[in-house]
Amino acid sequence: RFGSRVPVVLPKRIYDDNELFDIFVRCTIKKTVYVVTQFNHPREVTKDAANMILTDDNFSTIVHAIIGRNVYEHLKNSIYYLLSGNFARILCVLLASLFILSTPFYPAHLLFMNLITDSLPAIAIGTERNDQNVLKYPPRKKDESLLNKKSLFRISFEGIVIGLCTMASYYCGLKINTLAASTFAFATICLSRLLHGLSSRNEKPIYQIGLFSNKQSILAFLIGTFLLHLVLYIPLLQKVFLIEKVSLFQMIPIYIFSLLSFFLIQVKKCFL
Repeated sequence: RFGSRVPVVLPKRIYDDNELFDIFVRCTIKKTVYVVTQFNHPREVTKDAANMILTDDNFSTIVHAIIGRNVYEHLKNSIYYLLSGNFARILCVLLASLFILSTPFYPAHLLFMNLITDSLPAIAIGTERNDQNVLKYPPRKKDESLLNKKSLFRISFEGIVIGLCTMASYYCGLKINTLAASTFAFATICLSRLLHGLSSRNEKPIYQIGLFSNKQSILAFLIGTFLLHLVLYIPLLQKVFLIEKVSLFQMIPIYIFSLLSFFLIQVKKCFL
């Protein structure tokens, strides 16, 4: 069986149907083996008792199929990344509404987030290199949902951390004016999401998977950060995106709270 159990290998000799049936029934009842057979096996009882039938009669297909779990993991991480970001934005708008504050995001801000800070990192996560240790992991349950308790906790925690850091930056900008508060919130959540894209590539901490192991993720982060600063500092784009002009000194809270969200998520991955 794949996982912690040791496979049982039968001696090479001819077994009749009664012997095979007796062996499979006893092993299945004790749950000691995972039976695999070939499609062209001459005995039907073997196929009936098998958990897996190889239609191409090639046992290396099992290895390739299990390594294919990486595709599922990449898609899952991309979905979790997108959901946590949406949750953070909803939380920001909800808090602003509850405390009767000005809107933290304008429509142009949301458009920039969807096109840049959501799309680029999510695509890069899908190109993450395969985990070669996937053969050591037990198979997931066939009725396991994509959104289970563990994943909902991950999405909620990451969304709350990014959302609260964004609103903290928003409060700093509110001391200047409402437009500056919106600018601070927009810049913080964009930069936090770009950093989050680096850590969402895997459930492991960033130091275990390697910060520079995925060149596409680094490229997505650099492009997103560059475009964000163009919006913040080019006068024409400031008018289009309703951005308050901010100095480099005023950018300090934005950088601090963005890095803080990244740090807190990494701490959670180390201990939970």
